[in-house]
Amino acid sequence: MALDQYYLLGRSGLRVSRLALGTMNFGTGGFHAAYGKTQDEARPIFRKYVEEGGNFVDTADFYTAGESETILGRLIAETNSRDRLVLTTKFTNTVDPADPNAGGNGRKHLIRALDASLRRLGTDYVDVHLLHTWDRITPVEEVVRTFDDLVRAGKIRYPGLSDVPSWYAARAQSLTEAHSLAPMVNLQLPYSLVERQIETEHVPMAQHLGLGVTAWSPLAGGVLTGKYRDGGAGRLSDGPSWTERTPQVLAPLEEVASKLGVTMAQVAINWVATQPAIAAAIVGASSAGQLGKSMAALDFEIPAELRTLLDEASAVPPESVYRMFTPAYQNWIVSPELKIGDKPAGYAPAVRNW
Repeated sequence: MALDQYYLLGRSGLRVSRLALGTMNFGTGGFHAAYGKTQDEARPIFRKYVEEGGNFVDTADFYTAGESETILGRLIAETNSRDRLVLTTKFTNTVDPADPNAGGNGRKHLIRALDASLRRLGTDYVDVHLLHTWDRITPVEEVVRTFDDLVRAGKIRYPGLSDVPSWYAARAQSLTEAHSLAPMVNLQLPYSLVERQIETEHVPMAQHLGLGVTAWSPLAGGVLTGKYRDGGAGRLSDGPSWTERTPQVLAPLEEVASKLGVTMAQVAINWVATQPAIAAAIVGASSAGQLGKSMAALDFEIPAELRTLLDEASAVPPESVYRMFTPAYQNWIVSPELKIGDKPAGYAPAVRNW
């Protein structure tokens, strides 16, 4: 089982599983109530993940109106697993629409949101705390300084970002480097075979600046399971939806799954988890059995020729100035006669203890 393999999260010493457990459906309140699970229903899912060796758990303060954190905290206490887990939560969403400071990314809300998350989770610290969504107006300097203060106070171990522009993440990380503040180690973004836009800016930025990318919705809201054959959105109303490009991805995905003797969902998760800059793919589940199938997604390798088939079918053509950064264009402007690259193969071989 691939969950017994752990890798560093970004440019840090924090070791995490390649599949993270998403708990957005733990609880039956708020925005996510339509598919939420009670504590008794969530228990076998959580226990399955922990018993198989998974250590990377993701939640947020507004998932099921706070119930996700509350249930997760109780399940962690039941299993006495707090110390071995890398617990991640997020803040941004408002907790009081009538209060202008009860939402967004400002210092006042960040501190209040974290304190409330700690109470619900039943812990005195979280391992990774993420800004959930860029609010467009809070100065990035305020965010990174507040994160640094919370690290120094012992309330969080590592800060990170979710769903932000690449320039914003680069600005935040550069400020931490320039002022010796706690660096961002995690960048959470949507990524799948039908939504590869982050490869244009976010992925190379993360690689250069030391942020490990955790990919949410690797199945594109269920589209890549093959469940939706005639179009239609995934289970989230604002999630990745069916587009005209989707059929051209589903056909080769089904072909690869058939050749490997696995499911389409397993191939889709494997592809995401093994892409450049990806630290972990976040998977949710409606049952322990479904989670077990997702965890088995890393028990096989996609051969190079089949990966190429998937890559070509799902590729997003470069647009605008990005057309100038392709190998063909660079060959034309640098040297059509010489082969020039960054480093030779094997320059930085992987470091493993197995």
